[in-house]
Amino acid sequence: MTSLTLFTPSGALAKAEPLKRAAKRLTQLGFEVSVDANALARQQRFAGDDASRLDALHRIADAAPSVALATRGGYGLTRLLDQLDWGRIARSIEQGTRWVGYSDLTGLQNGLIARHKGLSTWAGPLACDDFGRSEADGGVDEITRDCFLEAMSGALEAVGFREPTGGFDGLEARGRLWGGNLTVLCSLLGTPHWPKVKGGILFLEDINEHPYRVERMLLQLQQAGVIDAQAAVLLGDFSGAAKSPLDRGYGIKDAVAALRARTKTPVLTGLPFGHVRTKVCLPVGGTVELYVQRREAILGWQSDPRLAHGAHDHDEDCGDDCGHDHHHH
Repeated sequence: MTSLTLFTPSGALAKAEPLKRAAKRLTQLGFEVSVDANALARQQRFAGDDASRLDALHRIADAAPSVALATRGGYGLTRLLDQLDWGRIARSIEQGTRWVGYSDLTGLQNGLIARHKGLSTWAGPLACDDFGRSEADGGVDEITRDCFLEAMSGALEAVGFREPTGGFDGLEARGRLWGGNLTVLCSLLGTPHWPKVKGGILFLEDINEHPYRVERMLLQLQQAGVIDAQAAVLLGDFSGAAKSPLDRGYGIKDAVAALRARTKTPVLTGLPFGHVRTKVCLPVGGTVELYVQRREAILGWQSDPRLAHGAHDHDEDCGDDCGHDHHHH
């Protein structure tokens, strides 16, 4: 049975119910679920004080479960990055632990790339948002669930999506996949936790940030030389911000256009990832290959040979579903 530990490294959980629901559903999906002792702790907006959240990360790393799935993001990992024993996290990955999450987890995922080039984590669901949602609120998204199960079994080798802007037909790129939440990533610039990736494939998403703020952060990365050094940039979902009467038609498309006007690096949109119901799983830190045919993009990678026992059963399904279903939302 695949062991899975739920932990809360950043923001506190407002209620226990979604965590209980997530644990039950993940158990029904075949995982041997344990909930970290600190998962429901609270201090101000955090899931316990810094020391106890740090201890939880080290405790999980030492136990090295098959899957370490964060319950939620929020804010809080930034406080821990300087104290974290990165060697312990790295050893857990070498023993087979797949650390999974997104949003605030971006700090952990990219800090690891900064130190251990060969190791990867998974950008993927969060337990409470994705597995703890009540049936009344829509329950579990099937594509998110299926992608997660395939990724955790070692069978996921590709995800597909539709690139709505076009103009990238025939594009091929290969490089290290890195990135995540745009705000969190920008906060790492100039720190020891910044991964100096050249020729990589950078993916980005964010929530509740007005398009002009998204543009400002994208241009910060471009002006810092980061965007120009990549083989490709993949943009996921950027939603949730209220429109301003000052916009007069300005929106996220204009923010993307402003970036594209300033770089030769291909900037693709439509990646099914971010603070949205339907999200794929992506191997952060792993080497990926990007292929675009007309408007269909495929992001592929080598599955983990240690895990892949049914590697070819589903590898196409998830990529296809993830991409097309997201396109219709």
